[in-house]
Amino acid sequence: MNHSLLIELHTEELPPKSLKALSESFANSILAALKEQAFASANSLCTPYATPRRLALLISEVAAQQPDRVIEKKGPAVASGVDAEGKPTKALEGFMRSAGVSFEQLQKTSDGKAEYFVARLEKKGEALDAHLAEIVTQALKKLPIPKLMRWGDSDVQFVRPVHSLILLHGDRVVAGEVLGLTSGNTTHGHRFMSNGEIRIDNAGEYDAKLKAGKVIASFEERRNAIAAQLDAKAAELTASMHPAEGLLDEVTSLVEWPAIYVGEFENEYLDVPQECLILTMQQNQKYFPLFDSTGKLLNKFLIVSNMVVADPKHIVEGNARVVRPRLSDARFFYNQDRKEGFASRAMKLGSVVYHNKLGTLADRAQRLGRIARRTAEMLGADANLADRAALFCKIDLLTDMVGEFPELQGIMGRYYALHEGAMPAVADAIEQHYRPRFAGDVLPQGPIACATALADKLDSLVGFFGIGQLPTGDKDPFGLRRAALGVLRILMETPLPLDLGKLVEVAKEALTHQGVHLEELDEPLLAFLFDRLRGLLRDAGYAQEVIEAVLAQRPTRIDLIPLKLDAVRSFLNLPEALALAAANKRIGNILKKAEGALPKPNPALLQDDAEKALYDKVQAIAPLVTTHVASENYADALKALASVRSEVDQFFDKVMVNVDDPALRGNRLGLLKALFDQLNAVADISKLGV
Repeated sequence: MNHSLLIELHTEELPPKSLKALSESFANSILAALKEQAFASANSLCTPYATPRRLALLISEVAAQQPDRVIEKKGPAVASGVDAEGKPTKALEGFMRSAGVSFEQLQKTSDGKAEYFVARLEKKGEALDAHLAEIVTQALKKLPIPKLMRWGDSDVQFVRPVHSLILLHGDRVVAGEVLGLTSGNTTHGHRFMSNGEIRIDNAGEYDAKLKAGKVIASFEERRNAIAAQLDAKAAELTASMHPAEGLLDEVTSLVEWPAIYVGEFENEYLDVPQECLILTMQQNQKYFPLFDSTGKLLNKFLIVSNMVVADPKHIVEGNARVVRPRLSDARFFYNQDRKEGFASRAMKLGSVVYHNKLGTLADRAQRLGRIARRTAEMLGADANLADRAALFCKIDLLTDMVGEFPELQGIMGRYYALHEGAMPAVADAIEQHYRPRFAGDVLPQGPIACATALADKLDSLVGFFGIGQLPTGDKDPFGLRRAALGVLRILMETPLPLDLGKLVEVAKEALTHQGVHLEELDEPLLAFLFDRLRGLLRDAGYAQEVIEAVLAQRPTRIDLIPLKLDAVRSFLNLPEALALAAANKRIGNILKKAEGALPKPNPALLQDDAEKALYDKVQAIAPLVTTHVASENYADALKALASVRSEVDQFFDKVMVNVDDPALRGNRLGLLKALFDQLNAVADISKLGV
């Protein structure tokens, strides 16, 4: 009979930051194993449950008995499975032993490439009871748990002590042992708001029985309930909350029956930059700060409690007592940091090693100043402001506040810079030079901030590539992938009319000026940057062939790439596009075989009407294409090129290029070279239609 299957591990408090991942992994592994062993079907649905004190799941339509099955085991290829006399090789003999079959019982099948031996074995269906405990055990071993623990005098290991196990198929307990526990059908509700054990008589009543025991077992349902209660309480206070998805997940992992209460702190703490207070409340206390209609922090916060009480006075007061020392620490750090000026802290940068081959933070600050200055000059911005912002952008790393909360680097630099009397553009650049910090993050605003942000990222990229510290596989200890994406996004999305190659040269000059020895880095660094750019453009919805057509030419004006991509995408809709793409590829292959420099085509050497027509057409469109490209009107440049299709077709139909006469051959190759240059003025269109 098919029934719903309930599995629950009742535990001590599970790690809140990993609860959601543990639940998803557990549910996916169990369902996959049941399907693989034919206990569950494609119609079986899995409902995961996860609270601080339990991992559970409910799977519908689970069979008590496997059907009889034919299991197919793939063996060696026929070519390697038998020798010249048709006898089994050692490899095939080993396969037959492992499968428990004779040579006569083997069959052959093909995967379209080669023929293989297979053993088809009839397997009698077995009971769920014979497999379920092992399925659960194996699923637990696959959980993403970095550290296991033991408890009591047992050798059993898990992320937290486990107190009970439910294996319930319909209304029947499936006998089995997992983590040293024998299966049953009892669990516990809320630690403080329920009484005694909860007996689950049927798998389908699990959710309702736990709600009666003051536990919302579903992670998603509990999360939604918390979000709704937070919104309602904020609205009641005429306040708002900032998005905090990570914190919402974390508090969902800390409570089983949520209740929302309002806490307060003294107004005097609002003199501290609100980012410090927000981080203190969210990171240390798991509170949700509240804001007024202008986005200014209020002296109120929301508490997600695990207890519903008639009078929450003690809960609220207790939380206020706990948060007050945290806010006092933040105020102390802020006041202490402002007592020491930038000039004094700047001197201390020389005592902090950035990298043993790239010098100290003071060395780096000097480099950032040089790079930012040159970048600002290219943008026509105030080079002195960019220089100053870059020189001071790392000073807040030495402050107490950033030492306590590294997430505030840059943010605190802005506050301290304004306290020192810095111009707003400099202070803003100090804060924004880390942007974008992550995918989708906002970009630095204004030329001074952009110059400083580019300097920070280019110094990292050129410096670490120059000393051979390249990212490998999934290892990127210096955040170079993030830096590369930041450079590309700033140049492309702002957009900024800067040449990427020149920016790399500026960063190289800053490093070599300090005596840093750089290995050859241009090619590997540009390849790395363009690989990141491909990913950005794919995410933006551009087709791979369009991306490759544009990037094949390694354009270093990154800000112009979207214009070229859009032009190539429009060109592809023209009826002439694919024919010209094929012709361009053919011309490229012909020119690769040409020896020496090719002359400009001489009209006096033209003989065939087809080559004369092509020459005339190339001469006619060349100024059009040049003008359109110079004015960044790439779509019209490609439209002008589309008009050459008939002349190109006639040329290849009627003209032999590689004739014996060297002058005639050179002239025709020169004509093709002139056409090739025009066809590739915007992108390598030979990449289209491939």
